Amino acid sequence: MRRTRWAGALRTPVGAGAAAVLFLVIVLAIAAPMLWSQQAETVDTSHILQGVSGDHWAGTDNLGRDIFFRVLVATRFSVELALAATLLGVVVGLALGTAPLLLGKRAGRFVIAVVDIAVAFPGLLLALFFAVIFGVGTKGAVLAIGFAVAPGFARLTHTLAAGVSGLDYVAAARIAGAGRFRVMARHVLPNIAEPLIVNATIGAGGALLAFAGLSFLGLGVQPPAYDWGRLLGDGLSGLYLHPAAALAPAIAVVIAGLAFNLFGETAAKALGHPSPGQRILARRKEVVADEPAAAEPDAPVLVVEDLRVSFPGPNGPIEPVRGVGFTVGRGETVGVVGESGSGKSLTALAVARLVEEPGHVQAGRVDFLGRSLLGDERALRSLLGTSFAMVFQDPSSSFNPTRRIGNQLAEVARFHQGMNRTDAFTRAVDRLRAVRLPAAQRRAKQLPHEFSGGMRQRAMIGMGLMGKPALIVADEPTTALDVTVQRQVLRLLCDVRDSDDVAILLISHDISVINQMCARVLVMYAGRIVEDLPTTALSAARHPYTRALLAAVPDLETDRDEPLAVIPGRPPEPANPPPGCAFAPRCPLADARCSEEAPPLLADDDGRRVACWHAGEEVPVDTETVGAGESR
Repeated sequence: MRRTRWAGALRTPVGAGAAAVLFLVIVLAIAAPMLWSQQAETVDTSHILQGVSGDHWAGTDNLGRDIFFRVLVATRFSVELALAATLLGVVVGLALGTAPLLLGKRAGRFVIAVVDIAVAFPGLLLALFFAVIFGVGTKGAVLAIGFAVAPGFARLTHTLAAGVSGLDYVAAARIAGAGRFRVMARHVLPNIAEPLIVNATIGAGGALLAFAGLSFLGLGVQPPAYDWGRLLGDGLSGLYLHPAAALAPAIAVVIAGLAFNLFGETAAKALGHPSPGQRILARRKEVVADEPAAAEPDAPVLVVEDLRVSFPGPNGPIEPVRGVGFTVGRGETVGVVGESGSGKSLTALAVARLVEEPGHVQAGRVDFLGRSLLGDERALRSLLGTSFAMVFQDPSSSFNPTRRIGNQLAEVARFHQGMNRTDAFTRAVDRLRAVRLPAAQRRAKQLPHEFSGGMRQRAMIGMGLMGKPALIVADEPTTALDVTVQRQVLRLLCDVRDSDDVAILLISHDISVINQMCARVLVMYAGRIVEDLPTTALSAARHPYTRALLAAVPDLETDRDEPLAVIPGRPPEPANPPPGCAFAPRCPLADARCSEEAPPLLADDDGRRVACWHAGEEVPVDTETVGAGESR
């Protein structure tokens, strides 16, 4: 496939022309010094400053040396210097552009601020500035141009890396325990390699022009060495009498610069999905990772108390999750339901330690398998990577598109269980079979785009089973799947739960799915749990919001001639929650107390919890407004 793309790109007029000219430049850079160095260095004082002739195609210089041969011989030095400056700029640019991901948000913001200031200045002005700092000469010019190229490359790297780092497969790698450098090398850089390679190729042409400019100004290559810029400067003094002396090196600079630029455009068409530019070997562990301490058989798998997630806002902190608390027992399936923006997914991400700055997570208690998740993230990697599984909402973004499915699953076993490459891949194939993926051996060697949506979701569940999970958090696992595939995925989760006694926290908008899958349901609204009850008691839900969600699900008895009922109004904005009960502006039972005082989440004699001043009261028939059209 890759060869086909390259062949197609090189058949175009631009691609063929750029490749031919660049090939000629490279051949000249290699062969010219070996073939014509003597002619280029021969001094002939009897033919000083001669014009174009049959013996001297571009005339001679002030020592009678043949300018045409000097231009050919200077090809190697000019190209070498341009490539050296480009390489320096790429390395420095990658380091600066990935600083927010490698150093953290605070240090990264400072680095990017410096980069933004540097990008505001023209590249040649930066090159002149750095040339003054590093001094006149070849070494100083290479450093000057390299550091002048770096800000633009850093800005591109930062923009591309920021877009990729927020995708689900990167979050999956982090929860699997991969460190920052490993995530960058394996999951971020390979997916932004194409524009970076193209930019570097085009940047080589720009560096060549910049280097010629510094040498022309006398800041670059110094005599007796020479490059195209130096030859151009030497020929400028006799421009009116002897224009060929300046024209020949100028043409060489333009042709070589165009060759690099046009070949970069050709590479953009040909690369498609790039492979990693370099492979970073996985960190091998001599011993298998320590198993997490076993919790008591009857102890909850997950305990959350007073969980809060906040983000900075213009008028103070914004809390999309406010005081959430719940438990999940071993082998229990707990559903979380609510409208969009109610805080369901953010609660799960906070528990999994996947909320990054500027987000701030606080909690009275978050215990997983008897161990607090509020401690150092590095110390928790083994526990989260082997016993805590995440199934993200969008299967298309849950996998790295440049790496084969089997290798991505195997990474968990290699990193946390000390397996070698072969054993880890075998384990990955076994897990794909466990989630009933057909032809698992062959499928493990395929890329994510070769999978259907349902197959990707199965593979995502298989990734969670690479360790020995005690809890699977499934965040909208059936979104964008057809009804048949939804049923298969949900049945698969049930089979995993029953066979390995795995607890499941299932997040969904669809309360009917929760009713079928779960033993207990948490109803969230405006960042809080408003009701916690068994699914067998849903028909007797006490909170008006829960009853509205239930009424929103059409069934065979729904009158198709009547419009679906909806909850009036919209959910409150997290930045501006209403005083009192957040549901009060939309609740038909609300009174003055509801608008002034927030009800606490209290448990009744049956262990059901509800946060409502009018829990269990019937809504008058003439004012009842049920349904959740906005929640679906």
